[in-house]
Amino acid sequence: MRFLFVIQGEGRGHMTQAMAMYQLLIVRGHDVCDVVIGTSNRREIPGFIHQQIHCPIHRIHSPNFVTDSKQKSIKLWATFSQNLQQTSTFYNSLFKLKALVDERQPDVIVNFYDLLAGLYNGLFRPEAHFMTIGHQYLIAHPDFPFATGAPLSKLLFKLATKLTAWGAKDQIALSFRPYAEDKTQASFRIWPPLLRTKIKSMLPTNGDFFLTYLVNPGYADDVKAWAKSNPETKIEAFWDQKGQTEPYRPLPNLCFYPLNESLFLEKMAACKALACTAGFESVCEAMYFGKPVMLVPVAGQYEQACNAVDAVISGAGMASDFFDFTEFKTFLIENHKKSAFESTFHDWMQKQETLFDSWLDSLENQIDKENQSQLTALSITPITSTCH
Repeated sequence: MRFLFVIQGEGRGHMTQAMAMYQLLIVRGHDVCDVVIGTSNRREIPGFIHQQIHCPIHRIHSPNFVTDSKQKSIKLWATFSQNLQQTSTFYNSLFKLKALVDERQPDVIVNFYDLLAGLYNGLFRPEAHFMTIGHQYLIAHPDFPFATGAPLSKLLFKLATKLTAWGAKDQIALSFRPYAEDKTQASFRIWPPLLRTKIKSMLPTNGDFFLTYLVNPGYADDVKAWAKSNPETKIEAFWDQKGQTEPYRPLPNLCFYPLNESLFLEKMAACKALACTAGFESVCEAMYFGKPVMLVPVAGQYEQACNAVDAVISGAGMASDFFDFTEFKTFLIENHKKSAFESTFHDWMQKQETLFDSWLDSLENQIDKENQSQLTALSITPITSTCH
């Protein structure tokens, strides 16, 4: 089958999920013809994407969050207003995506939570089989633990998630842990996280430093302030700082690195613990390596508040409002039981390829039926006449 990916480019999580799925498809003899990344001017496409995905990669402008002046918290109304002002830009992006799909004729379009991809499918109804994948789709399960409070943000999160999946024929929810099967939704599946093959071949060690990942670079000031007051604690940090291509060492015990997948995974395998904003993918990687996590949800981003709740229930670690490593150290001493969550998570991960192959077989059968149905609809029945 011929696949086309559309990836939401906010942070690294959706991109690494796409990389993992790319690897799974390629080794099974399928083709990923193109990758489209929806992003904004404040984000750059990380170099690791070009290194790991060997097909044309296209960038389109897609709706994204607006942060405050310190590049930390999300400004909800500014996000709505600024994206509304870019309607014409997004309109052009929709037609760029349509032109690409029309030209490349994929069998399957996989949307990694990009809003424009959902709008494209809902408005244009392409012949390709449109499907979605991401942790966000787990909210459709009745047992999903929503964060309390912020009813408007919750409503908008649910609406945005539905729009990304507008008209989707399959929705795949990635999860920290297994959930009971929901038989009321035939097209809804729950999978373990999509982790790349490289991770599974790496052996973790117990290092002497904390690893930190900052999706918004404004949190760097908080990390620097704590590191300055605690020079005995070593911190290695990765950030998405536009224009920053070299390591930045503001203190002897603190270094910031630009996004680099190979180096990040090496540091992950070697660190004592991870402190990060409450995305999904980095937490899953830490859980695979048996590293406890402190999750700091980006202020104003309701999805991350939900992620933090879900991760804590799953045994990943603790949640905090700040990058307070003092609190994290106390947690590591008093509460965290590494073996308990690590074995459970690995048991869940063992089911990934079986679930993937089962879905792939189902997808091939479904596409064959759709193609056959289209051929039947296009066939012309000859008109016979009787001469007297």
